[in-house]
Amino acid sequence: MRIVIAALFSFVISAVAGKLLIPVLRRMKAGQSIKEDGPTWHMSKQGTPTMGGLMFIFGILTTLVVIGAPDILAGDYRAVFIFLFALVFGVIGYIDDYEKVKKHENTGLTAGPKFLLQLAAAIAFTTLLRHFGYLAPHLYVPFFNVTIELPWVVYMVFAAFVMVGTVNAVNITDGVDGLSSSVPLPVAAFFALAAWCWQLLDLGVFAGALFGGLCAFLLYNHYPAKVFMGDTGSLFLGGAVCGLAFAFDMPLILILVGIVYIAETLSDIIQVVYFKATHGKRIFKMAPLHHHFEMCGWSEKKVVGVFTLVSLLFCALAFVGILGRYGFLMTNIPG
Repeated sequence: MRIVIAALFSFVISAVAGKLLIPVLRRMKAGQSIKEDGPTWHMSKQGTPTMGGLMFIFGILTTLVVIGAPDILAGDYRAVFIFLFALVFGVIGYIDDYEKVKKHENTGLTAGPKFLLQLAAAIAFTTLLRHFGYLAPHLYVPFFNVTIELPWVVYMVFAAFVMVGTVNAVNITDGVDGLSSSVPLPVAAFFALAAWCWQLLDLGVFAGALFGGLCAFLLYNHYPAKVFMGDTGSLFLGGAVCGLAFAFDMPLILILVGIVYIAETLSDIIQVVYFKATHGKRIFKMAPLHHHFEMCGWSEKKVVGVFTLVSLLFCALAFVGILGRYGFLMTNIPG
């Protein structure tokens, strides 16, 4: 019940925050700069307020303080650590957005400093989870219900790579109205349901708050978008998704729940490598993948609908894959 309350509470707070935030962003002239190498019709989005991710970040924070208070007071800090981890990425994104707005162009922080800050956040988060006993150096393999033990050093390197990679993969997906806020909805629901099944209510409150906050943001971000989440929101969102996977101690589940992010990132990598190898030829009409389908004639609404459906199907598959963990079967799920 607390998970549902968290989702509703976060929705209301984020929706109200959005109502107040968007006019402020307009007055600040915090408009999005559109890449010239993107679809030409996206140029009409030039000047749409960005940094809108602040609304659901505030909603999630408020929910953790109010609804998650019993867990925090009981000494369970997992949700707090996930929020702080995601917030660090959100701050990096905010700095990036601010630089873009100030320069009136689509380039913010350079890759080097951004990568080092993200790497530091990943190492700090992994260290905290390990210190408090929330994380073990093993990889749970869905469907097979086995774990692969790793030396801590190897696990730390793996964790840092996965965290930084996941966060930036989520960021790449932010390119079509409503896409970056719709695709993670099934992901948040997956973690909320897993938390309910395993009675990890602190994580459930965070996942529920994430779901509610994204639903509220979608009110303003659906086509035609009144606001974009910016790197502020997309990097925070990447940190939240990744943080949940590691807090549940099952990072490999990201392969399934993050299938859209993986496809988007791979399309970008394949395009660049092929372009350089063939001296100018392309596999996709445009990368990342959502732009390719736009160039094929798909509307933004169709891209969002199909990508969200794919996310939902793979999250459902992921849930089937973890049913055997801790001895849980469908008949053991509490009613």
